[in-house]
Amino acid sequence: MKLFVGLGNPGEKYINTRHNVGYMVVDKLRTKNLKLINLFKTNTFMNDSGSFVKNLLVSSHLDSSDLCVIHDDLDLPLGAWKIQFAKGPKDNGGINSIEQVLGTEDFWRIRVGIDNRNPEERISGEEYVLEDFTQEERIILDKVINEIVKNRTR
Repeated sequence: MKLFVGLGNPGEKYINTRHNVGYMVVDKLRTKNLKLINLFKTNTFMNDSGSFVKNLLVSSHLDSSDLCVIHDDLDLPLGAWKIQFAKGPKDNGGINSIEQVLGTEDFWRIRVGIDNRNPEERISGEEYVLEDFTQEERIILDKVINEIVKNRTR
């Protein structure tokens, strides 16, 4: 993997939302000053990530197999994460956009679990991802982000 792209939504309004986990991981990776890793955050809204990613790949002369997309995942519980190739969540607008524009699923993903919904009062995923993390959730998330960064900097 040569190109890491964090998915999220631009703007102050979204900084602490669950949908911006990809941005949060990239920000933490940047604090490690990793010269051998190309780190980017999309400058588009989540569901329009495909064109941004394709332009990065083309300008970098890289193949999709060199790409690693970091994103939130409602299929995984808060506190869980996975690195997988060509396998992702059932439904994530950013991933769907990238797959559609690239015409392939053949890229790496760092899937960061965010689901911590109450099963009895379960709100829709579309609403949930745009809510801010609670303070308690942020403690769990920070541990996960640190684990991902430690794994990527070895």
